[in-house]
Amino acid sequence: MHRPVDDAAAPPAAAARTGPAVPLPDNVTRLTQAQRGWNAVQLTVTDFQCAGPVVHRLGSDDQVSMSTVLQEVGGRCEPRLRKNRPSPLAHRPRHLTVVPPGMEVWGYGDQLRFARDATLQFDADALEARLGLRVDADGLHVPRLGIADDHAWTLVRLLADVVDDPDPSTQLYGDGLVTAVCARLFAGRQNDAPRTGAGLAPWQLRRVIERLDDRLPARVELAELAELAGLSQSHFSKAFKASTGLAPYRWQLDARIRRAKALLLDSDAPLESVAEATGFADAVHFGKAFRKLVGASPGAWRTDRKH
Repeated sequence: MHRPVDDAAAPPAAAARTGPAVPLPDNVTRLTQAQRGWNAVQLTVTDFQCAGPVVHRLGSDDQVSMSTVLQEVGGRCEPRLRKNRPSPLAHRPRHLTVVPPGMEVWGYGDQLRFARDATLQFDADALEARLGLRVDADGLHVPRLGIADDHAWTLVRLLADVVDDPDPSTQLYGDGLVTAVCARLFAGRQNDAPRTGAGLAPWQLRRVIERLDDRLPARVELAELAELAGLSQSHFSKAFKASTGLAPYRWQLDARIRRAKALLLDSDAPLESVAEATGFADAVHFGKAFRKLVGASPGAWRTDRKH
């Protein structure tokens, strides 16, 4: 859930991520944040309510970060290398800015009423060790301001959309999105790239499916599944989809729905109990997911098949 920060001692977005609490930036009347980690990458989604020009520091003292402007209302946002010096770059809506550790880069908003920012902080060592990416050093140590990359922007927006989602399958979903963002922004040539269209070997697929079944409906991390197959996460995701036709998170969600169908047919358990047994927050959440994948509500689906 987004947490409101609206008193004089509350931190702005950068301070909340990198250091002790300081006053809100000038002209920010309210600031709310939501945070979540995937794949050793920390996401912070910040909403700014504003009443005039705003300037605040981007980045982190000890990690590579990427700030993404998701919304800007009433004005325009721009990255700056100097706090009080306008950016030489032409304004680009939906831009991204990569900031090396410890570098001062500033976000400026001209006459903003509202802005939403999604910032990813990356553990540089984990980019190679955990994600299996061969990292382009320039992507980590050189600032990149006002990047126009609609695909990367969309990936970050999808992450921001589920920052508060407690569903177990959101773990695999977010892990996959983070891996795709990192590969797009930082990766050079890959070390273990599979042949185009190549799937998992039978033993790899068997191990992974057994692990997913054993853990169902609990949360599973993409790193755990990739390790079982002996692949990097990005290559595992591609190979798993080549083998099954589904992304790992979607396979897990489908498996939960299959289990729900069995419970609906084999018992008279109330929908709330079926939802709990299959990892959904409540009957409403379960009903929405079931209808989206099956095309009917759980109650209607059960009634049609029991009568």
